[in-house]
Amino acid sequence: MKKIAIYPGTFDPITYGHIDVIKKALKLFDVVIIAASDTTNKSYLFNFDERIDIIKKALFYDLKFNKKKIHIISFSSLTTDLCKKYKSNIIIRGLRAVSDFEYEFQLAGMNRKLNSNIETIFLMSDLENQIISSRFVKEIIKLNGDIKKFTTKSTIKSLKDKYE
Repeated sequence: MKKIAIYPGTFDPITYGHIDVIKKALKLFDVVIIAASDTTNKSYLFNFDERIDIIKKALFYDLKFNKKKIHIISFSSLTTDLCKKYKSNIIIRGLRAVSDFEYEFQLAGMNRKLNSNIETIFLMSDLENQIISSRFVKEIIKLNGDIKKFTTKSTIKSLKDKYE
């Protein structure tokens, strides 16, 4: 039986921090489902379809990841419902700093209360990518800064197109 993990997030846009977490998850699981959230309680720079397209281009075009091991989907449900749908009992969450931990710890606890069969695994990106956040990447590009160290070529193009 394949071990499937769900990696939920907004990915607005995907960064090298996210990509580090994906690489590490791929070492642990047969399939990693990248689940882009489409909830209405957040304002996004990129709409739902754009984010999915950006993720696909970054992972499959820029980085040549194996399409058989990664599935990219969108969702607007509870993550626990997504796990049930895809027969996964693992949620992957990325941690950058201690400040992320409290929120992520509470989220993991709530998911565990919703479904006691689900485990949350925290993965950290490599040290050089721990400072990267989608919010900072958007701010830097908006102010005409260089973001080559933070995300892929196709993602940079999408960001530049959005701000032109």
